[in-house]
Amino acid sequence: MSKMKKGCKNQVIEALFVVFMLFLFGGCINQKKIDESNHTKKPNIIYILADDLGYGDLSLTGQEKFLTPNIDKLAENGMFFTQHFSGSTVCAPSRSSLMTGQHTGHTFIRGNREINPEGQYPLDSSVITIPELLKSAGYVTGAFGKWGLGYPSSDGDPNNQGFDEFYGFNCQRLGHNYYPYHIWHNQTKELLEGNNEKNTETYGPDIIHQKAISFLEKNKDTTFFMYYPSIIPHAELVAPEIYMEKFRGKLLPEKKYMGVDDGKLYKNGGYGSQKEPHAAFAAMVYLLDKQVGEISKKLEELGIADNTLIIFTSDNGPHQEGGADPEYFNSNADLRGYKRDLYEGGIRVPMIAYWPGIINANSTSNHISAFWDFLPTVCEIAQIKTPQNIDGISFLPELLGEKQEKHSYLYWEFHEQGGKQALRFGDWKGIRLNMSNNSEAPIELYNLASDIGEQHNIAAENPGIVEQIVNIMEKEHTYSKEFSFEYENN
Repeated sequence: MSKMKKGCKNQVIEALFVVFMLFLFGGCINQKKIDESNHTKKPNIIYILADDLGYGDLSLTGQEKFLTPNIDKLAENGMFFTQHFSGSTVCAPSRSSLMTGQHTGHTFIRGNREINPEGQYPLDSSVITIPELLKSAGYVTGAFGKWGLGYPSSDGDPNNQGFDEFYGFNCQRLGHNYYPYHIWHNQTKELLEGNNEKNTETYGPDIIHQKAISFLEKNKDTTFFMYYPSIIPHAELVAPEIYMEKFRGKLLPEKKYMGVDDGKLYKNGGYGSQKEPHAAFAAMVYLLDKQVGEISKKLEELGIADNTLIIFTSDNGPHQEGGADPEYFNSNADLRGYKRDLYEGGIRVPMIAYWPGIINANSTSNHISAFWDFLPTVCEIAQIKTPQNIDGISFLPELLGEKQEKHSYLYWEFHEQGGKQALRFGDWKGIRLNMSNNSEAPIELYNLASDIGEQHNIAAENPGIVEQIVNIMEKEHTYSKEFSFEYENN
């Protein structure tokens, strides 16, 4: 054989070998792209979680009553997910799904169960969470905001679930109130003397935000994970005067809300009265947007923005409590339902991913994803072995513009209001209500491709699809004595 033929043959063999290696080690390509981004350490990760922010509460998703320029800027320079779903339709199970990578048929916490005098039913010590995984990989971990997954010093306490530092509201009920009597810094209960009795000197989101900024400054030379579960814009509707004045008189007509202004529920879960609920809601989202902008700016100042992934989203759909008026603001962007519903308005949430130099700017993804996908995504980014028995699929390939694995379906269950189940199955959406009274309650069926508002129940015309949904629902629900369909907490 001539040298030329031998050379050609060798080139073909080498080319085939390269193709084979790319196929065999395709999972390494994502990490290679990250490693080649001129950084010598693993990326920082910031997860910003709004509280009860609806799909339509951002100007980028159609909000016309106010603007959210800083959050919009994240999307302009990152990727917006049009079909991202929360873990549940209320706080605690949604956050449990996020932290554990499991949907609500499997995750440990499945309801907002209270533990007196302060806190919620705790995550078990055996549960593997995102901060534990990242801490094992050398990340410094911090949480700033509302926890809701275990009362102080319990197994579910954030310090016992992998967070080096926690500052904020341990208890969701006390997180209803924006001028609290106290705040938790790790295991220390810090009394806010300026808020004693009926005084309102210290606005909770302000001091929590300051601690979060300090965490960034302290850890600029390390690798960190910062979880920022804001209490904004959950009821009550209260904002400092400097923000109220920006919207006062501009969102008429106002409808005065008469709430709790004294007694045992005052600053103990009761929602305070508000003469201007529209202005207050807009002011609160304005502040949330401002704080998001300050986090981004701080990363730039510290020179670590290019090595930091920011995720922004919300824990469920918009609420109707404390004087909130989601219809006035079109907070669910014409989706059906609100918080506590498993219709799209209760669980479809805006999600933005921002990572300069890694994620293409001003990109949009229609990939169907959910909270339980964040854990495997984090594991892939940090080069951690993904735990078994999770329901999530890493969406890192989607962030990088590469081939993305898709879910066969997404599943939810909710243990209030008689018990509910929902399944996203391609473009099909199946919903079952009143599970507490009837485990075989009928399925409502909607085709989201043609009926995003879930107005036309077409179950009768599609018995085969309904049967598939019923079978999947039965498979995905695992019994939990702590959170069964018989348990309700309204």
